[in-house]
Amino acid sequence: MKLMEGSIDLNKKNEIRKSLNKNKGVFYYIKRDIILYLMLVLPVAYILTFKYGSMYGIQIAFKDYNMFEGMSKSPWNNFETFKEIFASQQFYQVVRNTLVLNGLDLIVGFPAPIILAILINELRFKKFKRVSQTILYLPHFLSWVIIGGIVAQLLAPTGMLNSLITRSGGDVLPFLTNKFAWVGTYTLVGVWQSAGWGTILYLAAMTGIDKELYEAADIDGAGRLRKIWHVTLPGIKPTIAILLILQLGNIMAINFDRPFNLQNNLVMDYGDVISTYVYRVGIQSANFSIGAAVGLFQSVICLVFLLSSNFISKKMGEQGIW
Repeated sequence: MKLMEGSIDLNKKNEIRKSLNKNKGVFYYIKRDIILYLMLVLPVAYILTFKYGSMYGIQIAFKDYNMFEGMSKSPWNNFETFKEIFASQQFYQVVRNTLVLNGLDLIVGFPAPIILAILINELRFKKFKRVSQTILYLPHFLSWVIIGGIVAQLLAPTGMLNSLITRSGGDVLPFLTNKFAWVGTYTLVGVWQSAGWGTILYLAAMTGIDKELYEAADIDGAGRLRKIWHVTLPGIKPTIAILLILQLGNIMAINFDRPFNLQNNLVMDYGDVISTYVYRVGIQSANFSIGAAVGLFQSVICLVFLLSSNFISKKMGEQGIW
């Protein structure tokens, strides 16, 4: 009887609290969490200015843009810009190159930080573990200009590695001059630069796995590989699903720095991608309408991939990004 009375009193208290909270206005919550709102001012201002504010310039893609007349006075061109880029063979070539390079990054580069994070997590000597993490993080902080110089010094036909090979009696390997070899070099250099930094999220997810699961696996006689397969990987599966969705959403987006600093005239058939094409045609040639149209096409395709991968992930019972 007393338990029932206590539960009734608790329900009444909860109802009173809810009614009081309803009567409190917006300013009450702003005042209560003023520090958090102030911390949000700069990020929100950045997003509004550089992400949403720049959307005003999308209209350039639908106009014969003249920088001297401005966006408002430039005449509409009845989708002539899009007709021009879709009639260009070079456009389809850069789209193909972008998909190939990003696809290889997805196939080779996406599992790399997962495997690396599992290996680091399995280390028992803590000092060696910290030193290894620091060494693996360092390439992320090098700019692609520096990495491009390192790659040229090491892998060029007259570079350090080929010099060692020729002195040993071997033939020069075309790491940067053969198209297919360049694609492999591009992919592996990207893995080297990003894999260490990519382990951070996976290692953080591994710290959230219940230690009792590992203890139960030990009692059942599971070895390290069994624990990785049945405990670690299922524990980080939601993180893997979310990062995979985000990477699929960027399948048509490619950074400018990496291909620009690694490509050369001998491999342009495979090294010229959307970002370098927009730079060359849209900026260097001052054809801003084409640059904006290609960028808009790229964004639409990325959005379709993002929505599709998120939908498929949720249908398969995995976590989505919303």
